Amino acid sequence: MRYLLIICLLFFPISASGFTWPETTKEKKVLFANAAGLAAITGWGIVNWDYFSTTPSAKNEGWFAGNTKEGGADKLGHFHASYTLSHFLGHTFENWGYSQKQGLKLGALSSFAIMNWMELGDSFSDYGFSYEDFVMNALGCATAYLIGTRPELDKKIDFRIEYRPRFDTADVFTDYDRQKFLVALKLDGFDQVTHPLLKYLELHLGYYVRGFSHGSIPKRTLYAGIGVNLSRILNGFSLNTLSTVTRFVQIPYTYKAFENDL
Repeated sequence: MRYLLIICLLFFPISASGFTWPETTKEKKVLFANAAGLAAITGWGIVNWDYFSTTPSAKNEGWFAGNTKEGGADKLGHFHASYTLSHFLGHTFENWGYSQKQGLKLGALSSFAIMNWMELGDSFSDYGFSYEDFVMNALGCATAYLIGTRPELDKKIDFRIEYRPRFDTADVFTDYDRQKFLVALKLDGFDQVTHPLLKYLELHLGYYVRGFSHGSIPKRTLYAGIGVNLSRILNGFSLNTLSTVTRFVQIPYTYKAFENDL
């Protein structure tokens, strides 16, 4: 998930409190932001990922089978990064004057362009273009728009990543042995759920892999869980920014999982 690292580096300054855009239209801001992002990715790729060092190539990386490089965790990483970036840029564009729906549409399109510009750059390096990564990027952007523009879905569904850090690796973004990916169904989004305590619960369906990156016995695990809706709790304390973060990041030890190895 090296992509998510670059996303954070590139776009956090866009919405930083001290950043001031020159006087211009919101359309030009979107254009400039995308152009700056693509230029920065190109430069970073040339310096760090050997872009344009080889002729274009493509690789069949597979999906979620046990004989793939990362057991499919890297594909879910692409989905989650595209999904998160779509929301982040959509919110940024909304702050620049677009409606919520327009902002998220532009955010999803921008995310699609940025993520797959990196995929195109990969084709000119030893990484190679991955059709599977391209598809997951597209699905992440489309899902962000589909859910984000439909309040009845947005209040019910979150897509999250969980990471339990360790300190013997420098690249946390590809440390799939410490990551989990999940979709959470929040009970407070259902009008049929009226009990006040039940509104603080959510149901999880998740997937993770172990042993693919570190030479041990590879394992793929699917799990279901019951968790605490931290977003609702944090909103109750007016911690809105932290509440938003927990819609994309699963906090460890806040749920009970029931697992099944594949």
